[in-house]
Amino acid sequence: MKLAFSGFEWDEGNRRHCQKHGLSPKEIEHFLQQDNLLVAPDVLHAEQEERYLAVGLASTGKPMLVIFTLRKVDETVRLRPISARYMHEKEARKYEEESAKI
Repeated sequence: MKLAFSGFEWDEGNRRHCQKHGLSPKEIEHFLQQDNLLVAPDVLHAEQEERYLAVGLASTGKPMLVIFTLRKVDETVRLRPISARYMHEKEARKYEEESAKI
């Protein structure tokens, strides 16, 4: 699924949170611009605003996941990454099994 948004929203908070898992904003942005992501609502963590979970393969070939929200700013939609990391082994296996079905 190709996400529709006009830019990214970064600040010290989400940049620091994502980088603590070893991913740079550039890597995350590249990942989120792919056409073949699996995207689903993250209903477990959507307390104050709608959140989404994107899973797919990073440019390194490792399975990766990003939690994000979409925010409307004036007439544009900004994607704000909340957290990003490479998947744990169990998550990666499940992702590979599910993506093989599609």
